Amino acid sequence: MKHLSSLASGVALGGAGLVMMSVLSGCAQEEQTPANKFLVIEQQANGKYLVVEEVPTDGPSRAVIREKDANGNTVERFMNEAEMKTLAEQEYLKTQDGTSETVQSGESSGGMGLAGTILAVAAGSLLGNMIGNALMNNKNFSQRATNVNKSPYARSAASKSSAKKSFFGSSSSSNSASKTSFGS
Repeated sequence: MKHLSSLASGVALGGAGLVMMSVLSGCAQEEQTPANKFLVIEQQANGKYLVVEEVPTDGPSRAVIREKDANGNTVERFMNEAEMKTLAEQEYLKTQDGTSETVQSGESSGGMGLAGTILAVAAGSLLGNMIGNALMNNKNFSQRATNVNKSPYARSAASKSSAKKSFFGSSSSSNSASKTSFGS
């Protein structure tokens, strides 16, 4: 009877391990999938563009572009995923020969052109992870991509990714007020 009891507990433990492995692999796969984005991109007084709103979406990537017309009135236009992808691909080709402002060093807090802004914020979701990762490995591109996105979502995502997480997802920073001891 002891043998059956230990066999049953071994099966239960193995089953729990399989469940945990599938959950963890599902999380890893979810992080690798680039999220489509809904963006609001605003033209600045200097003619450059900044992302002011960014929201992940289950639908296709798309953007609202806010620009000033000849009379100084704000005009909004819609840009679908195909248009965004075309601009991002054109800008990516410029990164290959070094002419894109996204990979040039210099002052980047004032924004970039529309194509550079779209590439900086949505390269992974529009062109794929390999291209997005290759671009983020470029120091100038990474810095300019960070500076062009002023949306609260981007700041929140950046602070979440910089916090170290434990195995179960809680923050690993030590806070003596939150520690408890058992048996005392």
